Amino acid sequence: MKHSIRWILEALKVPNENPELTLSQFEAFSKQVPLLYFILTTNMLSLAWTHRDIAPAYLVIYLPAVLSIIFVARGIGWFVSRNRKVDAAQAYHRLKATNRLAAPIAIFCTGWSVALLPYGDGFQQAHVAFFMAITVIGCIFCLMHLRSAAMVVTVLVNAPFFLAMVLSGEETFVATGINVILVSMAMIAVLLTHYRDFHQLAEQRLVLQAQNKTMKALSDENLRLANLDSLTLIANRRSFFHTLDQAFARAQSEGGMLAIGVIDLDGFKPINDMYGHSAGDKVLVEVAERLSRFADGAVSVFRLGGDEFALIVTGNHDEASVVALGNRVCDAIAQRINLGGGVVQVTASLGFATFPQVGANGQELYERADYALYTAKKHHRAGVVVFNAEQADELSRQKVVEETLQVADLETELSLVFQPIIDVASRRPAGFEALARWNCPTIGPVSPAEFIPIAEYNGRIGLITRLLLERALKTAATWPDDVFLSFNLSPHDLATAEGVNRLVGIIRASGVDPRRITFEITETAVMSDFEQANASIRILRQLGCGIALDDFGTGYASLSYVHRLPLSKIKVDGSFVREIHRKETSVKIVKSVLALCAEMRLEAIVEGVETENEMAILETLGVGSVQGYHFARPMAEAETHAFLKGTGASLENRRVS
Repeated sequence: MKHSIRWILEALKVPNENPELTLSQFEAFSKQVPLLYFILTTNMLSLAWTHRDIAPAYLVIYLPAVLSIIFVARGIGWFVSRNRKVDAAQAYHRLKATNRLAAPIAIFCTGWSVALLPYGDGFQQAHVAFFMAITVIGCIFCLMHLRSAAMVVTVLVNAPFFLAMVLSGEETFVATGINVILVSMAMIAVLLTHYRDFHQLAEQRLVLQAQNKTMKALSDENLRLANLDSLTLIANRRSFFHTLDQAFARAQSEGGMLAIGVIDLDGFKPINDMYGHSAGDKVLVEVAERLSRFADGAVSVFRLGGDEFALIVTGNHDEASVVALGNRVCDAIAQRINLGGGVVQVTASLGFATFPQVGANGQELYERADYALYTAKKHHRAGVVVFNAEQADELSRQKVVEETLQVADLETELSLVFQPIIDVASRRPAGFEALARWNCPTIGPVSPAEFIPIAEYNGRIGLITRLLLERALKTAATWPDDVFLSFNLSPHDLATAEGVNRLVGIIRASGVDPRRITFEITETAVMSDFEQANASIRILRQLGCGIALDDFGTGYASLSYVHRLPLSKIKVDGSFVREIHRKETSVKIVKSVLALCAEMRLEAIVEGVETENEMAILETLGVGSVQGYHFARPMAEAETHAFLKGTGASLENRRVS
């Protein structure tokens, strides 16, 4: 009994346990309320009209008029505000107000209709019964989303209606009363089922919305992480190109300015080698933090990968302000970094490209900035370079060379020249360095400085190395046994075991003693993958070949590689030789390198000797081998034989004179 009473009391209240459910209930209910007031108004006016001549004026004119005005006003109010956004508290307040208003309206309408029952004949009385029946059924339908109000209306209308019908004594009215009671009970059962299903659907919708919200949050987080560099926590390469496309489209449509800056760290690789990758990661994080200080509405910062970063600059900036920004960025990066166990320093080279000066799309603008970076690293290390007309010509030439090289007949178009390496003591050739030449039928002679990097980029370097090594060894086989061949290898030649095994096969097939072969490698040949390069070099050393580290002293990490690689020679870069007779610093550097070579039992070859004054200083320092225009320029194969036969005396005379 208590449970039933508690259920009835709960059923007559507006629930407010779940704000989201309350909002859903109010949203559905607010669409039905105008229909409710329409039913009440039309039924009341219809009943008043049929009783206009037989009932008192206050029952058929004044009271219906007042109520109709109230009903119409409230119906219009609900109709106008049906799509207005309300919060859960407002929705509950309006539902509760409607629930409270349901009882007075039901009592008044029931009392008014019962008051009209005595008037008129059977038709008018039947109309009253019809009014009460159709009104209660219509109200139940319109109030199905507000269960408490529907229950109140059903009870307050049906009880007096049934009593009036029974007391009339008319069999038809009694049957009508019973019929309406039974139909109302069925309607209430339908209402309760609908109300329960509505709540379940609303709850399921809320659960689905919560799941969708969670999924969207997860998707947004995944998207954020997909566009975030996991180490430095700044935007990554993917985000850079997405942002670049958007910024370029906006600049193009609005006629604005856009600048792309590509940053590469100088001296980062040695930190990884000397302190380990964890130290390198700390450097990258610190650099990212310093770059992030420049980020604002106009400047966005990205990490493209490795030690390469990028900037996207929007807004009204001219070239001077872009360069000024680049200089501030380079200055910030160049500040020392404390790793805890030591202090390190890196610098940055930065290349800019600006739209609308260059770039037909975002990708092209990035390529121009990347080429400006290449120029900065080559000629203005630790500085800023903005892509200009001169670089545009260089890039255009580079594309022509690249396209031509891709379809070139390398077997017929490539050739070799040989530059002597002179033994200082005897003034005789100790060996020759093989140098590649490309004479293209369509674009003319192309220097190795142009086509070798392109060949490394497009993958043809392996073929070039094999073709030229076979020819160089064929030439070396015609020289005396005490003359060696020096041959340059690309980083790609050492990058795989298969590549170095092909070189071994060529050497064995040539019949030339491997001890007469020296392979020259640069620092970059071992920087990308030291372990694989080291393994490849050891294979060549085990075969008997010599290994010379070329351009020694120009890189950041040459010293770190000297003691870790099985080298046999070091080639001192010609930049330390130029004007050495006037530069005390150059003398000290060369002297130190020679001491290092002596300590490690490595042969030193000094490149770039062009004058007798330079040669005199080097000889005083005890240099064993030299190479340069002072003795001979690169020569064709046939000239090497003449040089070997006839130049010994002339070189000896040159030393005496």
